[in-house]
Amino acid sequence: MLTLTYEFKLIPDKQQIEVIEHTLNVCGSVWNYALRERKDWLNSRKSPVNACSLTQEYIISPDIPYPNYHNQASSLTKAKKTNEILKSVNAQVLQQVLRTLDRAFADMQSKKLGFPRFKNKYRMRSYVYPQMLKDCVKGSQIKLPQLGWIKCRKSRDIPDGFDIKQARIVRRASGYFVMLSMQLDVNIPDVPFHGHPLGIDLGLDKFLATSDGELVDRPRFLNRLQRKRKLLQRRLRNKKKGSNNRHKLNQKIARLHQRISDTRKDWHFKLGHHLCDQGQSIFIEDIDFRSWGRGMLSKHCLDAGFGQFLTILKWVVWKRDVFVAEVDKNFTSQICPNCGFHTGKKTLDMREHNCPECGYTTHRDVAAAQVIRNRGVEEYVHTEHSRSALGHSVLENACGDDGTGALPSYQSVKQEILNVNLRIPRYSDLGA
Repeated sequence: MLTLTYEFKLIPDKQQIEVIEHTLNVCGSVWNYALRERKDWLNSRKSPVNACSLTQEYIISPDIPYPNYHNQASSLTKAKKTNEILKSVNAQVLQQVLRTLDRAFADMQSKKLGFPRFKNKYRMRSYVYPQMLKDCVKGSQIKLPQLGWIKCRKSRDIPDGFDIKQARIVRRASGYFVMLSMQLDVNIPDVPFHGHPLGIDLGLDKFLATSDGELVDRPRFLNRLQRKRKLLQRRLRNKKKGSNNRHKLNQKIARLHQRISDTRKDWHFKLGHHLCDQGQSIFIEDIDFRSWGRGMLSKHCLDAGFGQFLTILKWVVWKRDVFVAEVDKNFTSQICPNCGFHTGKKTLDMREHNCPECGYTTHRDVAAAQVIRNRGVEEYVHTEHSRSALGHSVLENACGDDGTGALPSYQSVKQEILNVNLRIPRYSDLGA
């Protein structure tokens, strides 16, 4: 099953804007009520039976079950019969709010995330229509429940054969958007390792370096508008909370941040397509960038958006029929890519790689990218040789071995990297 999500900007009229804002307010109220109900139930049972709580809590009968999704959805159905405000909003939209809250509690336990937060009118920014009609898109209009036909900027056509399953309405600083989730019942095979291999090393001095010697400077998206952002935030502290002037200034700051975010995202997509033009197999490091965002250089790491770039890169290579894989990140800057000699640690001010064993000299980040490329090629060449031994060959003597099935040596792999044009069939040639 293939799932795609297309995003379009909506152009609603005043009446439709009122409906969207009213729905967001009711969704926020349902979220806060359900969250408070769960917190009260948990707090009433955190104190031992032979002691009193140090804080004031509601006393809830022990016979009342835990307010999970099914119990809260049943209570919501009963409340809609008597509450006119709840009646004015689509029932499935409110049920999706309860499902999201239930998923937040599950992620809190499984993924060790924080406790769900209450939402004011600024924090509740989206809601979901879980079911859509078949012919809900005609031209540059989309038909949504309670909103009717609403205009949008249809930047691209819906692919043939895809069925629209759900729609999410999102409020942002620059307007309202709709995210359409579409599905197609088809199985797509994974892209095999083929063609010219390319290693990528990410960093702060240079955003990335490739194994082919290309260095990409890090664009400082936040620093370019830092002065304007500081000026607006300095004015904000003098505005009275809840006033219209404070609300207008908050909107200006939000639009500025979205401008930075959109610029960064656009640059990541263009860089991803540029890398796909350079090689047919891309290898990256398996780095957890959350740790980068907690250090002394956290502001610069978050401004660069390494995690978002890798997510976008994996999506772009999938569309461009390019193979991508992660390799071990350890000691990439301490190994010579030419001879494999361990050169030892380098301080951050050392920007050149000089191997005392073979005399190979290049930029430090380029050398690390070449090590990443070597590791990726070795790993997947060994994998293909193992598959060949089992009778599932994809390579045709790609590494120049003697046909005995023995694993290639480091020098033979290195030589093949230098010759780089592995004779593996392209993904488009597999008939998928």
